[in-house]
Amino acid sequence: MADIGKRNTLRIVRDTPQGLYLDGGAHGEILLPNRYIPRDAAPGQSIDVFIYRDSEDRLTATTETPLAMVGDFAALRVVAVHRSVGAFLDWGLPKDLLLPFAEQDRPLAAGDLVVVAIALDPRSDRIYATTRLSKHVQRTPPNHEPGQPVDAIVARETPLGYVAIVDRSHLGLLYRANLGSPLAIGQQLRAYVDAVRDDGKIDLKADPSGYARVGSLADKILDALATQGGRLNLDDASDPADIRATFGCSKKAFKQALGALLKKRAIEFTAPGIRLAGPGSDKPRG
Repeated sequence: MADIGKRNTLRIVRDTPQGLYLDGGAHGEILLPNRYIPRDAAPGQSIDVFIYRDSEDRLTATTETPLAMVGDFAALRVVAVHRSVGAFLDWGLPKDLLLPFAEQDRPLAAGDLVVVAIALDPRSDRIYATTRLSKHVQRTPPNHEPGQPVDAIVARETPLGYVAIVDRSHLGLLYRANLGSPLAIGQQLRAYVDAVRDDGKIDLKADPSGYARVGSLADKILDALATQGGRLNLDDASDPADIRATFGCSKKAFKQALGALLKKRAIEFTAPGIRLAGPGSDKPRG
């Protein structure tokens, strides 16, 4: 049987002036309109398609792939808000995706970027979006170790920081106190596990922790110094946003790396900025 809201490989049953009809199993025959038919497709062959309901609420097939499918999380743009039903999102198909008012955690306007889960209503077989993310993530704690890198999508801002979707399966939190600069809703980033809670949620950091982080960042700083004539205009008093823009790390991590380099007498401070230390240089910071 064809899975609604996902890609399927279906057999072509017959050819008609409207397009090809595919074997949808218990859903019956499903039309693949002419504009989506690949060259040389013919009855008896199988074809890879996405199944959804068109503007007239009929099951239809397309060879196009939406930005997200049922079971996925994605950052989608609001294209319109209908006062009686909800917001409509651009998900890459001719028919926009509905985010009902009942599934919104805040009012939305056209142009907003919103992180949603894509779900299927089992009663109507309609695909819809929801910002009630906690209903669609896994609750079983993942087998992640502290310091492990993960993929994160920033979903919403809270007083503590930013809620994120981690590896498209769990909820995580990036604490504001550990960030060098604000994050944007829908932003995708590499984050690092700080701790895994019993409820399956994950505390995250924007930078790897411990020696591995300091060592890697210290090497980046030395490489930057080598390519810029031995001097940089950044130091431990620089703006966190400038540090993150240059090295992709928090100010705290940058200061730790500078401290490690200073301890090795590899750099010296020039107030402002830093430079490579000369041979035998052991000048303390003034």
